[in-house]
Amino acid sequence: MAIEIYDENKLRDLPDEQRMSVCERIIKNDSDESKRWDAVWLIGELAENKTKDDPLFDKAADLMEWVLKNDNNGVVKHEACYQIAGRNMRSKIPVLVDSALNDKSILTKHEAIESLGLMRAFDAIDLIKDAEVDPSIDVRETARFVIKRLRRLQDQGEYKPTNIL
Repeated sequence: MAIEIYDENKLRDLPDEQRMSVCERIIKNDSDESKRWDAVWLIGELAENKTKDDPLFDKAADLMEWVLKNDNNGVVKHEACYQIAGRNMRSKIPVLVDSALNDKSILTKHEAIESLGLMRAFDAIDLIKDAEVDPSIDVRETARFVIKRLRRLQDQGEYKPTNIL
């Protein structure tokens, strides 16, 4: 891992299950969006070195979905999109599509679309096209960019994430 966010409560020192539990409690209950953002990042770190069939990977992915469906802050949801893409949580592509098309936050829509592109979600191209008529120019530009990129990468193989910056 190239960078580490500040972990003032030393959550990285906890056993994985306990760290997951504490972060989940913060994500679902804390009113401070900066703490929720940190917890989303720390959950993403947990998923980084897990295999796709590890229960903690699935729990992390489900928690990212919960954030996208329930959090009220676009910055926190932006981070959840980034973690989904960075950890290649492919089962969450449908929730990224939903966020890209329906979230109230322009920031979340943008990052959801960008994440779909990063993950090479080729099957979502036709759905991403719907974002080309979004009221926000930023969302429209992101959709057009990602569609072009996906078409260019269509025959380049499956996305394999590397360590997140």
